[in-house]
Amino acid sequence: MVRNFHLTPVLCAAIGTAVGFYLFSSISPARLLAVALVLLAVLCFLRVIADAREKIAGNNVRIVVLCGVALSAGFMLGLCAKSAGRNVIKFAIPREKITAVEGVLLEDPRIFDKDGRAMAVLSLRRCAGGGKLRASSSGNITVFFPQDSALRLREFGRGAAVFSEGKLRETDTGFVFSAESMHVVNPARTVQRMRTGIRLKFISMFNGKEWGGLALALLLGIRDNLDTNLSAMYRDAGCSYILALSGMHLAVLAALISFFLKKPLGFKGASIAGALIICLYCFIVGPMPSLNRAMIMYLLGVVTLLGAFPKEPLSILALSFLIQIVTSPSQGNSLSFILSYSALGGILLIGQPLYSLFSGKAPDFILMPLTASFSAFLITAGITSSAFGVLAPAGIVIGLALVPLTTVFMIGSMLWLVLDLFSLSFVLSVPLSLLYRLMEKIVSLAGNVPRVSASMPAVILFISITAVVLIAVFEYRRRTEVNRLAPFS
Repeated sequence: MVRNFHLTPVLCAAIGTAVGFYLFSSISPARLLAVALVLLAVLCFLRVIADAREKIAGNNVRIVVLCGVALSAGFMLGLCAKSAGRNVIKFAIPREKITAVEGVLLEDPRIFDKDGRAMAVLSLRRCAGGGKLRASSSGNITVFFPQDSALRLREFGRGAAVFSEGKLRETDTGFVFSAESMHVVNPARTVQRMRTGIRLKFISMFNGKEWGGLALALLLGIRDNLDTNLSAMYRDAGCSYILALSGMHLAVLAALISFFLKKPLGFKGASIAGALIICLYCFIVGPMPSLNRAMIMYLLGVVTLLGAFPKEPLSILALSFLIQIVTSPSQGNSLSFILSYSALGGILLIGQPLYSLFSGKAPDFILMPLTASFSAFLITAGITSSAFGVLAPAGIVIGLALVPLTTVFMIGSMLWLVLDLFSLSFVLSVPLSLLYRLMEKIVSLAGNVPRVSASMPAVILFISITAVVLIAVFEYRRRTEVNRLAPFS
């Protein structure tokens, strides 16, 4: 949480990037030129003021100019990132004639329990039609593979080049290819095959365990074996974020790394070693926007230990946003990316004011996580209602019980893996089963709490903004009163 909020050039750049990326993505070239000219004129005006008032308030004006430059540069960066992140599919032959596609798997295929089919995103290389019609293609397309190819596809994993015959169809969200057959053209590179082998090893180790599906979801983000009913209960309880790998899960791993390495390597040495381990972990898990955000922030946190970056949480979050939107602009369009940054931004911005307003009215071990959970819910309410049409306020309170239990479950699952190497995993099998059933019972009861229908996301967004403004006003009045009474205390 942030105690004293103030604008920095990095934060201004992130704000400008977000505005350009999400609000002005469809701006025409002519309007883009007009906006650029206006920004240039404003910057020149600010520079003239800075030169004129250099002796009076030079530092303040310089900061304003610097923030203005950062905001403008961020705005242009957001427009460029939005353009680079667009998925433009080029088939080069008429769509109705396409009967086969060839490309590289960009992600690990996900297998559905209901029908055993697999789904993955393919980076197109070629497409084919009737006869000898062949053409180079580009873009990313979602492909559904038949049941008899799903398990074989999982064995090859991300990075493998495949050829599939089937039918192309267009949906509201883009093109989808329904494959009727699958042939592996080229296996993935050696490093990718090693990564896939590790994932398959974990799947086989947890296979058959009552709690194995949840362990795979929490440790590696693999939801293929996760009970669909349990996943639905987490969603109904408003706790789906617990299943999505993010900062909470990475914090557990970082805490374990620090616990085991801090004494032999020292604090800085353990942090650097932890950064390498976390990078390896994220490589094994795969590209997940929320997890990538947490990884980048952890790496930036390590940089702050070396004195190369200010220790300001909001600046670290802003720089993480800039790095991720530049390196992976397509992730900026994902709901996971938007919710991840919005939730953490809400915690950092209004978590502390909320805590200060209610300080002393509840124990800190309850009040701190409760205000953080409410802050994240409040900031993301408009986005969630727009995406899902409902809100589950019960998740604010239920998360207070599920997050600690999930942390214990994750640590227990890791210890189970270690003990399994010595054939001693049976020691933790029963405790993990009991903990799994307890978590299942909690989300089941929470799922019965009525959810709020949000058919008008704009109204929810307005209420959220109003609530944030009121919190800021009340906190300002509280601090003013405290400062007024300070000399008499």
